[in-house]
Amino acid sequence: MNAIDTLANTVAELIRQGQSPGDTLDAVVACVGQLLQADRCFLYVRRPALELGRTAFCWRRSADIPTKNTIQPEWQADTTDLPNEDPLIRAGLAMKPSVYVDDVETAGPQVLNRQFEEETFGHRALIHAHIQKDGQLWGILQPCMFDGPRHWTAQEKEQIETILPHLQPLIEAYVASP
Repeated sequence: MNAIDTLANTVAELIRQGQSPGDTLDAVVACVGQLLQADRCFLYVRRPALELGRTAFCWRRSADIPTKNTIQPEWQADTTDLPNEDPLIRAGLAMKPSVYVDDVETAGPQVLNRQFEEETFGHRALIHAHIQKDGQLWGILQPCMFDGPRHWTAQEKEQIETILPHLQPLIEAYVASP
């Protein structure tokens, strides 16, 4: 069995363990990053009713992987200027499907703002996985690569899409906690 085949089972087991939402989400982010053999994986969580979000969890393969714009301690408005600058967040807020970018340098402007991606994150390939429920964006799971393009396989995409609905209740509980 391929390691990616185990992603849904591993995430289900992490959830079954019954740790706090924050501890579970942190473990899920690490699990996704490791199983995809990504350089970095982070989770942006939202309070949709307040139109606020922040990157709360981040895993890096090694200390050489940039931490640029990962953990954000403060909640930030994400429906004012950001959607004008970032087509990826705009897609998530508009309840569009997740976006799988094999190469930031060749993706068209309808997919992403290359300059924004380079200046803000510096990655070369990414998954912008939208965690949505009832017409609201609750979070974005973002595994990425830095050194070059990466083709995201149909199997990887299927596994990511399988776990996203299971993350929403954890995010909702996490953002509701003090």
